[in-house]
Amino acid sequence: MHSSLPNPERVDFAAKQREFTDYIRDPDNNPPPTDAPLERVAVYRELLFNNINGFLSSNFPVLFSLLEAEQWNALAQDFFVKHRCESPYFSEIPEEFIAYLQNERNQEGDFPFLVELAHYEWVEMALAISKDTLAINADYANLAARTVALSPLAWPLAYQYPVHKIAPEFIPDSAPDQPTFLVVHRNAADDVVFIEVTPMTYQLLAMIQAQEQVVAGDCLQQMAQASGHPNPELIVAGGLQILDEMVAKNIIAVVA
Repeated sequence: MHSSLPNPERVDFAAKQREFTDYIRDPDNNPPPTDAPLERVAVYRELLFNNINGFLSSNFPVLFSLLEAEQWNALAQDFFVKHRCESPYFSEIPEEFIAYLQNERNQEGDFPFLVELAHYEWVEMALAISKDTLAINADYANLAARTVALSPLAWPLAYQYPVHKIAPEFIPDSAPDQPTFLVVHRNAADDVVFIEVTPMTYQLLAMIQAQEQVVAGDCLQQMAQASGHPNPELIVAGGLQILDEMVAKNIIAVVA
């Protein structure tokens, strides 16, 4: 005869994990796990939060410098509680933080430029670790007839606030009348460089980016026509000069 032993109670591990992680994220609004010593859970929570907090402060140094310690910790804690990261990689936490600011953050008293400043700071890291390669332009004679494309390591950006100037000594409380246009690119030395550009330069780069590849002269004609300028040839000439400068910096690649 075979004796039968009672089956041990089956544990729902998924439920246990949710119980544990919910408390780790937000101990003020979730019950503690019933089968783990609270002091050990507290140590684990502190280590995890400090990792996230440290990664945020190192990747958003300007924003970090603008906030009091209590304000920064509250912001990091709110991100820790509310946002469900889609990526398991620490290097993608800054992008997850941007998504949180855009979609989940709704706190009265935040800087009006909070999202733009954070995005500006994220761009530097994103380009620094990008796996794209820089195409070096060796020959760009007769540029108007050449096919060009925006380098994948160059991003034209438009912001309501002058994010590149914001610092503890300069904290704007309202957006200026004119937006700020920037080009951020990684150069041949692998340095990430920010350049403030004119609206015309931004428009030209954005047009090239939208078309992926375009004959330079055709793009300049499109821009001149869209401008409604009484002397479109001036727009073409000015645009060609801009193109020449951007090609020299490898911000625009000559592909054919």
